[in-house]
Formats: sequence, structure tokens, C-alpha cells
Amino acid sequence: MVHIPGGTFLMGSDDFYPDERPAHQREVASFFIDRYPVTNAQYVEFVDATGYVTVAERELDPAAFPGADPADLVPGAMVFTPTAGPTNLGDWRNWWRWQPGAFWRRPFGPDSSIDDRLQHPVVHIAFEDAVAYADWVGMRLPTEAEHEYAARGGVDGAPFAWGDEAYPGGVAQANSWLGRFPYDNQGVGGTAPVGSYPPNGYGLYDMIANVWEWTTDFYTPRHIRLSDTPVDAGKRTNLLAAASAQEGFPDIPRRVLKGGSHLCSPDYCLRFRPAARSPQAEDTGMSHIGFRLTRSE
Repeated sequence: MVHIPGGTFLMGSDDFYPDERPAHQREVASFFIDRYPVTNAQYVEFVDATGYVTVAERELDPAAFPGADPADLVPGAMVFTPTAGPTNLGDWRNWWRWQPGAFWRRPFGPDSSIDDRLQHPVVHIAFEDAVAYADWVGMRLPTEAEHEYAARGGVDGAPFAWGDEAYPGGVAQANSWLGRFPYDNQGVGGTAPVGSYPPNGYGLYDMIANVWEWTTDFYTPRHIRLSDTPVDAGKRTNLLAAASAQEGFPDIPRRVLKGGSHLCSPDYCLRFRPAARSPQAEDTGMSHIGFRLTRSE
């Protein structure tokens, strides 16, 4: 792990997506954070030692999916699938598919394997899967503020972790989508082994792109600043409920994902930035979601 000294930084951004607003000063206490995301090799050790079964491997309860065809209620996960050409970018279902039998050890389905991907970030990890691993090693997941502060690497206020340009000198600084999304990727084309790109100013790898990473914060459609009045801050629960209800599952909490992933593209999802954030249902892992751990000083 890497020690991150406490300090104050400009959290969020007023220049990109609405849920990153308002940019505001945030103070963070010193903490330690993993130098890399948790890898498949590390998760193998955890599962072999504990027998843990991830959410994507568990049988589905028909009562939780009223009206669904029982034949569809089989364990699996959401897997990214490139399209054959340009498509409607307003409908994510054009490139995401439900894949029965997909889970962390079989990331693309029953016929896939991680044998040649042991140093890649583990994916298809739901929130409780990440927490279970953290408990096993005596660590915890980072808060949103800790993740963003660490991802900035000491570069405060710049849109990207490395400065003002997405691709300084025309060179990608992280594993993001290069080309036209979601059909023409001239980059890696999936996850990359951890540490494949340069570290940030704190010596941390893959804080930006490669895989989205879980944090402990509940998602709200805007930042709740520590300076907000008690009445204003009290809207957190209502904002969370509204965000969940909009997606049709009001009872499933959303947590904040940070860092972006290999699917982030300037023409669709310019979120390979420290301030970027994304809501994710606690019970859902996907082929571009992983995690790393922290602990307090």
C-alpha cells in the first residue's frame, strides 16, 4: 500500500457532468491505499481460502423478479460486447448483454477463463463481494473523497490526473477507449494487466481507467458539500431514492464508482478523470468494475 498524506483539495468539477457539481474544497485525513487494483490472482487466494461465492454465481430468487421468464433467472453477469458499427449511443443495451455463466472466474461466459489474466483486475464484483474481500484482509473500501484525492496524485484542479490534456503529446496515459465507441477500439480492447500505464504522482497505478472502482459512498445526483446546511444535507436520502427509482429499482442502493474504465471514450463517456463518478447498484457487478482497498492511518 501507499501512504497518502492528508490535505485539502478541490473535489468535483463544474465543467463536465452535472453530478460532479459543485466543485468544492474537501479535506481528507491521511490514509493508505493499494498501489494497484485487486487482481484475479489475489481474488483466487481469497476464494480458495474462504469458499466465498460471489453475487454473480448465486441462484436468483424468482420473487425478486416478478413477471420474468424462469428460464432467464440463471446466474450470470453483464458483459460488454462491441457493436458491428455505429449505433444509438442513447441506449446502453446496444453494447451490454446479460451473459449466463459469466462471473469473475469466467469473465466472458462459461467458455472463458482467467488463466492468462491473473494480473488483470478482477471484475464482475458486486459491492458485497468487494466488502467480503476487504474484511478478509482487514482493510476497507475507500470513500469517494479518498479515491478522488488519491487519483489526482497531487495535481489539484486539473481535469485529468496528469494535467489539462486527455492525451498529452498524443499518448494515452491510461487504459481508456481509443477510437469510435462502441465498435472501433484501437486501444487495448479490454482490461490490461495492472501497472501497464504510468503511475500518478503518488505512485499509484490504474486509479484512472482500466476498471471502475467501488467506493463506500451512496450516490447522489450532485455533491453534498460538508458546508451544506443540515436542511440541505438532509436531502441526501431523497436524492438517492430518486436516482434509484429512475432506474426502476428503488429498493437497491447505489454506490459511487470512481476512476472510469477501459470503456470510457471522449465521444460517449469522458469519465477517465478523477472528478468523474457513476452510480452502480450494490448487487450488480459488470465486466468493467473492480476495486482496491484502503485503511486509515
